[in-house]
Amino acid sequence: MEIRQRPAIEDDLPRIVELYGPAEVEQVGLREPWGLADGLADPHWETLKGVLADPDSQLVVGLIDDYVVGFAYGVIEDLLPQAGGERIGVVKMIYVEDDARAVGVGEVMLDGLMRWFRTHGLSRFDAIVSPGHRLAKNFFEAAGFKARRITMYRHDR
Repeated sequence: MEIRQRPAIEDDLPRIVELYGPAEVEQVGLREPWGLADGLADPHWETLKGVLADPDSQLVVGLIDDYVVGFAYGVIEDLLPQAGGERIGVVKMIYVEDDARAVGVGEVMLDGLMRWFRTHGLSRFDAIVSPGHRLAKNFFEAAGFKARRITMYRHDR
């Protein structure tokens, strides 16, 4: 079994959109507003095409024996002006389908994003994790990430 990652290409978009469905269900189950505030804008296909075209974004796929079983999306963002032009790499989302978890696919995708961030001269990194997603928190902590903020949410109906 060969596990690897590579930058996504447009031919990967149908599979990534297919994987995004269960990723969204999982995240919305943890935090109701995720699909409205943190997920991909509709239509997902067009949003992902924009990600591929954006030089400050990177979309990678995780593969087992050449079959796409996951995706990860990272973006480079500006820090505040007092950072002197320094930027930060943000892992916006990472997802591996259930049957392919715990074999290293997530790790190789994260490694690919981190290499890409570093080629852009970055040394600061964020990863977005939903509250209650203990496995994701543990995954990023094992990679050296630490919590630096908690976003509070309220919805008055």
